[in-house]
Order: sequence, then C-alpha cells, then structure tokens
Amino acid sequence: MALARRDVIAHGLTAAAALGLARPAEAAPAGGTQAATSRSAGAMELALLAHAPSTPTGLAISRSGRVFVMMPRFDAKVPITVGEVARDGSVLPYPSEPANRPDPTNPQTSLLHVPNGVFDRDDTLWLLDAGLPEGKGPPVPGGAKLVQVDLAENRIRRIVPLESGITPSSSLNDLRVDIREGRAAAYITDQGQGEEGAILAVDLRSGRVVRRLQGHASTRSQKNLVKFVEHQPVMLRPEGGPEKPVQGGANGIALSPDGRRLYYAPLIGRRLYAVDAASLLDPDATDAEVAAGVEDLGEKGMTGGLTTDAEDRVYLTLQEQNAVARRHPDGRIEVIASDERLIWADTFWITPDRWLYVSAAQVNRRPEYNGGADLQKPPYAILRVRIDADPAG
Repeated sequence: MALARRDVIAHGLTAAAALGLARPAEAAPAGGTQAATSRSAGAMELALLAHAPSTPTGLAISRSGRVFVMMPRFDAKVPITVGEVARDGSVLPYPSEPANRPDPTNPQTSLLHVPNGVFDRDDTLWLLDAGLPEGKGPPVPGGAKLVQVDLAENRIRRIVPLESGITPSSSLNDLRVDIREGRAAAYITDQGQGEEGAILAVDLRSGRVVRRLQGHASTRSQKNLVKFVEHQPVMLRPEGGPEKPVQGGANGIALSPDGRRLYYAPLIGRRLYAVDAASLLDPDATDAEVAAGVEDLGEKGMTGGLTTDAEDRVYLTLQEQNAVARRHPDGRIEVIASDERLIWADTFWITPDRWLYVSAAQVNRRPEYNGGADLQKPPYAILRVRIDADPAG
C-alpha cells in the first residue's frame, strides 16, 4: 500500500489542527553558523500523527513516501513490532500480521523485538530484530537477526542471523546498512541490558558477524549521569520496587556519506565518538587496533538517534531540550529546531526532498519509568524540519 507523501503530510497537519497542535512553520537557521543562546531555534512542522499500539521508537520512510514505524517489545503485551502508517494515521502490521506474532519456537520466521529499520540505496527495507519477545533477558536463540523486506511484494526476502555477535545481555538497538559498489555491510549498536555495550559489524555478502568495542569507554553506559526529559529525571521506577538509574550503552549510530566513518554514542552519555568503519569488519584487525582508532569527538548533549547528511553533518536528537541539532565537520554544534511536542526525540529520517523527520517516542512516559503508570498519550507525533542538504546515502 503505497502512500503519497503529500497525502500523509496533509493528513497529519489536518489532524494536528483538530487537536490544536499545529502551528506555523518557520525557516530553520541557515547552516554554517554557531547557534547563539539569545536566538531561538527554528520551529518544526507536525508531519503526521501515528496511532501506534505501542511506543514507536523507529522510523523509516521509503522514496515513494511509505512510512514505517518500529515498536520494540518492551514487554510481551506489545501486539506488533513493525507497522506501516496508513493515510488515516492507523498503523498496520508489516509485512503481515502473522510475521508480527512472536514465536520463540520459530525465531527465524517471526519478528520478536524490532527497535529500528532502515532503507538501503535500492529502497529495500532492512529490519533489526533484537530477539527479545519480552523486552529483556537473554535473546531467544536464533532470534537476533537482520530481516530484508521486499517492498514491492511486501514479503521477507532474506534473513541474516546475528547469533554469533550477541551475548546473553545483548539488546540490539540501531542499524545502518551500506550497500554500494564493492561494499555490502551493516553496522549495529548493542545497547546492552546493563553498563556494557558494543558494535556489531556484518558482512552482508558472507553473513560474517564481528562484535567490536565491547567494554570500551565509548560503548559503555556512562556512570553518574541522569537524563532529564520533560523537566523530570528519567529513572527506572518499577511498581512497588526501588528507584534505579537508567543504563544504556551504544545507542545512536550514523555513517559518513562515503561510508568510511561510523559515528555512535551511548544512550547514557554526553560524548560523540567515531571509528573507521572498515576496521570493524577487517578480519586482520585486532580488537585493540580497532579500539586505538576510536575518536572522541567531544560533548554533544544527551541524545538518542543520530543521522548524517551529504555534507557529513551529524544530526543529534537533543532529548533533554526537545530539540534537534547538527554537528559540523569542524566540531561546531548548531541547534536547528525545537518543539515542545518532540518528547523523547528518537529516530531521524532524511528524505530526498530535504526534509528531516524525527519521531517523538514518549519513552520517558512508559510505565517502567513512572511506578507502573502509563503516561503515554497516543497518537504519537512525527515532526519535520527543512534542511539544506541531501541524505548521506
């Protein structure tokens, strides 16, 4: 079911107006200048409202305008983990309802826990399945995988197992796929279920999976940090249990336009890192050699998702400020837009017509952070802002 982008956006703005959410768009600040504290960031447009049945962290938009959201199974009650957003904002199971039924006895044929997905240069959808049908605990044996989906036929084309790259405490989070002449690779962040994180590099031609940078400072959850969203500290507050700090290792990930440099950051951490992408896959590179090539690119705020544009600027989801920023290659960080509706900014997507989309996932409103009370308020907003560059890939 192809969706025309103009129809999706028109519906979202109509729905926003009905809810009193829409407001006039303003031009985003021009690139190349440092944002001044005395100048407000540009406004964002409400692109659409997704009536998702659970927290939509992931977002991917095809070249034809089809919109997909990924809803990780934070618990076993989540009905579907991948959906396509219809013209009326409803979210339909994708690629089918049977594929979304978690079946640990057939882990290669069912989608268990999909936090994110991306399109490659051929507009083929790749889904990342962390293999966690209940959101935590050891991944189901055989459940961690990449799933390649044919959009024309709405069917699964290929499964790439990730079993050899995970651990009992893995929680795979984000994905980038780089397929071009002479290269077919995927890079995955493993946020972990504690302090430890890692990066998985996958050779899509052979299926070889390599786990890199486990235990490295750049992939670990940083100690003594608390994320603040909607003016409140985000803490694990289970019903009837003690309050605990949130932990999260390697989370957001992005590739430079030439595919040579991988950017990444922990969920709980304020610094941005980069590493040579080829070294992650190089069978002759030792873990120590890969770690020696990690670059600390400095402070970037508390973020979730990352992406890059064709000018190698890294976009940052500033979750504490309900804002979007970008880091220039020279290290300057510019806040380009903010919006009070951007609650837990999570995943970016840049379309060929130079719109930057971002999902407002409301993760901080989930029951586990609020003593068992679900404070999420569907529908979930997907916002956008005009930028001055093409997508990186």
